[in-house]
Amino acid sequence: MVPEKLTFSPLSRRQIEADFSGGHITSDAGLLLLREVDKQHRLTQRLTSVLSDPRTPELVRHKLETMTRQRVFGVAAGYEDLNDHEALRSDQALQTATGEDAILAGKSTLCRMEQRVDRQSIVKAHELLWHHFIEQHEAPPKEIVLDFDGTDVPVHGDQPGKFFNAYYDHHCYFPLYVFCGRHLLVSYLRTSNRSDSRHSWAILALLVRFIRQYWPDTRIVFRGDSGFYRPRLLSWCDRNNVDYLVGISKNSRLLKEVDVPAMLVRKAHWELGEKVSATYRFQYQARTWKYPRWWRAWRKANSVPTPGSSLAPATTTASSSTTSNTAPGATWRTGSRISSYACLQTERPVRSGGPISGG
Repeated sequence: MVPEKLTFSPLSRRQIEADFSGGHITSDAGLLLLREVDKQHRLTQRLTSVLSDPRTPELVRHKLETMTRQRVFGVAAGYEDLNDHEALRSDQALQTATGEDAILAGKSTLCRMEQRVDRQSIVKAHELLWHHFIEQHEAPPKEIVLDFDGTDVPVHGDQPGKFFNAYYDHHCYFPLYVFCGRHLLVSYLRTSNRSDSRHSWAILALLVRFIRQYWPDTRIVFRGDSGFYRPRLLSWCDRNNVDYLVGISKNSRLLKEVDVPAMLVRKAHWELGEKVSATYRFQYQARTWKYPRWWRAWRKANSVPTPGSSLAPATTTASSSTTSNTAPGATWRTGSRISSYACLQTERPVRSGGPISGG
């Protein structure tokens, strides 16, 4: 019979003992904190209200709300694979977090629950996040910045929708995330064989329409990298009074526009012997555009020349950052005051091409 406690030789004044009376041990005690947060915000309870459950109530063993908590808390603890729940269903920490004191649902039951979720339920689930976002503000903000970004989720196996992405150099999914500060507003799973901007226009339109129901006077800024530079999307932003800050790849016309500022920056760099940067604003109109837009290019000369350059479009406030030597960057139409951007007052474009003062 193994004793409850073993005593080992002490180290100076430190007693060393092995105690076997600790009870059930878990490495997922953080789920109890999530339980308290969820009790306060009722996110899983509200999520359950938009999900359908066609099961016969008299035959139900695991309630939909309990399974929703089990799945959400499992993902939050790092258990994305449903197979993990064959062991997790007996974990007392997860049982306590979900509010149950018995064995939880197995992987097959959870899989059937997920397969019943349709597109309408997904939209409603996101609207819950948007309602929660609105509730976190005591008063409408003067301005919000919607950050759109896609990222890779590597896959290992034969999951449906698996494609090889040359940029990330592996098989992956390519979900779209939308953040406003620390608030997650959209998490949209996509395959990796499409562009960064896939469905971003529709999602932006839904977000803008929803937010303006509650904050009609709040300035909305759409921000993304060069993958979200789509003329039709930006034209929609112009028509709907949405400011934007997006990146764009360099081209010969844009580089020609900043030749003179680049020469002045290099000259100042050589004369002063230190890093020099300057901001240059100019108007640019592609052949497919109905009117010109204002651009803001940032030129920087480092002490050590580095090849390459990047560009990004602009009118209202901000500048893009780059590590390349005397490389042009640009930004357009944003009111962002995020600390990673140097905000400068500029002018907005109008359809006639003439500038007007921007707020």
